[in-house]
Amino acid sequence: MPTSYYLLHISLSDISPEIWRTFVVPSSISLDRLHDVIQIVMGWNDCHLHEFVISNKRYTENPEHNDNGIESMLHTLDELLTRQGRSITYLYDFGDGWDHMITLIDNDYPVDIKQQHLFCTDGERACPPEDVGGVRGYEEFCNAINNKTHRKHADYIEWLATPPCPPKVFDTEKFNKDLVNLDLSKYQRWSRDRHCRWDLPNKLL
Repeated sequence: MPTSYYLLHISLSDISPEIWRTFVVPSSISLDRLHDVIQIVMGWNDCHLHEFVISNKRYTENPEHNDNGIESMLHTLDELLTRQGRSITYLYDFGDGWDHMITLIDNDYPVDIKQQHLFCTDGERACPPEDVGGVRGYEEFCNAINNKTHRKHADYIEWLATPPCPPKVFDTEKFNKDLVNLDLSKYQRWSRDRHCRWDLPNKLL
C-alpha cells in the first residue's frame, strides 16, 4: 500500500477554453502506468506513441535506443516530481503533437483506504478526437461540426461515425467524471498484481 497520494492537474496546451482534469494517483505509480491513467482521465484511446519530459530527460515505453528515451516502467512519479507546484510535460501522438502540462497540486492528498487508489476529482470539456490534426485541426473540426453550412461539416459528421472516433454526436463541452472513475476502477482491478503470469500460468512472478 502506498504511503502517500498525489493530486495532479493536467491540461492540454494551446487549447482555449482549457481542457483539463484533476486526478489522484499513488505517489509511487510508475510512469508507464501513469500514462495509462492519463489516457483514461483525458479520454484518449492509446493509439499513438507518447513520452514524458522531466528535467530535460525523455521517458517512454520500450525505447529501442538510448536516443529514443529512458524506459518509463523503471521509474516512479515520486522519484521525479516531489515539490508542489512543479510541472512535467506529457506528449501524446507525435504527429498531432498533443502537449499536456501536469502539475503537482498536493503531494499528500488525503485518501480513504476504502476507496479506489485512482480517481478523478474534476475536469472540464471533452477530449479532442484521435487523429483530428492537432490544435489547428481541432479548431477547424469544432467550427465545422457546429456550423451546418461549413464546407467540411458533412465530411466530419461522416468521419465521426467511423471507429475509433467518438460517437456521431460530439459535444465539445461534455465531461463525465463518473464514467472516468468507472473506467479507472476497472483499470485498477485489471492491472492488479497477480501471483502467476497470464501467458505462463504455471510460473509464479
